[in-house]
Amino acid sequence: MQQNNTILIKGGRVISPKNRLNGVIDVLIANGTIEKTGKALNIAADRVVDAKGMYVVPGLIDMHCHFREPGFEEKETIQTGAQAAAAGGVTTVAVMPNTNPVVDNETVVKFIMDRARDAAIRVLPIGAISHNQEGAVLSEIGLMRRAGIVAVSEDGKSVMDSGLMKNAMRYCTMDDTLIISHCEDPGLSKGGVMNEGRISSMLGFKGIPKIAEEIMVARDIMIARDTGARIHIAHVSTKGAVELIRAAKKDKMRITAETAPHYFTLTDDIIVNFNPNHKMNPPLRNKEDVEAIIKALADGTIDAIATDHAPHTIDDKDMEFDQTPNGVVGLETSVGVTLTHLVHKKKITIERMVELMSVNPAAILKIDHGQIAQGKRADITIIDPSKPWTVDSKKFRSLGKNTPFEGMKLRGKAVVTIVNGNVVYEE
Repeated sequence: MQQNNTILIKGGRVISPKNRLNGVIDVLIANGTIEKTGKALNIAADRVVDAKGMYVVPGLIDMHCHFREPGFEEKETIQTGAQAAAAGGVTTVAVMPNTNPVVDNETVVKFIMDRARDAAIRVLPIGAISHNQEGAVLSEIGLMRRAGIVAVSEDGKSVMDSGLMKNAMRYCTMDDTLIISHCEDPGLSKGGVMNEGRISSMLGFKGIPKIAEEIMVARDIMIARDTGARIHIAHVSTKGAVELIRAAKKDKMRITAETAPHYFTLTDDIIVNFNPNHKMNPPLRNKEDVEAIIKALADGTIDAIATDHAPHTIDDKDMEFDQTPNGVVGLETSVGVTLTHLVHKKKITIERMVELMSVNPAAILKIDHGQIAQGKRADITIIDPSKPWTVDSKKFRSLGKNTPFEGMKLRGKAVVTIVNGNVVYEE
């Protein structure tokens, strides 16, 4: 990690919606914090970064990643995942608990936090809702909370026992622990490998119906309403799920939601290529779902863009489509895909993108990040909005090369990533 005592970022367009900064403003960083912001600062610094023509934004936060350590280090480690995040402009990630052993006790939480101390970025653990993610007994939520988790989740599966889920939500209300809900009814999705519809029928694959997601979204909304818990719906992929979340927000419920870049760019039509890197869970849906997701990102129904970064080895993905495991990587493409498909197409503004990728995730996770302001921690991402590039997984810093965007031409890229006042990535 490159160490700098002082850094002066000159001439960039600072976009910090939380404190209403939007303009060409210089930023002085000293000793890990933002010391001063202002127009045309004439201050000596150890390093000057020319950001003319760039966006200077609060460090991006990805609240849904899988770094695979402990247990699956051949897929990704905390160190390689952190390097991938830094290359994508991400300064903080929250990592899911489906490791081996599962993150269901304070010992595993402390292991992850110890391993993360030398990482290029901030790595925040998420604990499992149930012991070993078996859905039978609650995990040590209170002890994990004290050890440092920022949320609990059973990601990769739903807690099917509604009574256990209610107990988890009631318990989590005591200290306002966030519950991140993976919404999937396995009775409806079991054996499915893609979205249920015209394409699955044509290809002869068992489909996963949209109601497999929507039924569990509805159930968890109802339990959260009953308990007063704070819930976050993960990787929203269907129009029906969007409508349920929108209605819950109108009822002033404590609910937030996220989606991933592949759900607002790709449809199940692409599966005709049988590319195993287009297999994920939930699956790619159809055009009306993509349009609903984009509208929900714009109108505030969906609060965050997260990648669900899920690396696999090349051998894992080198199988028949219906045999390969679910999951795609996304940390190094998220900025480019979002700029290209949402901002440049005027689906959302750049300010809204910063809210979705920094401000809102910070608020949802209750961490003191997400703005460029004097005295705040110097986590900053500098983005070249016009930089043309083509996705090439061979250049990824992640061990996972399983991107659904291979070969896609993008415009816009994170070019400098600063964490705690240190440059951790630079083009």
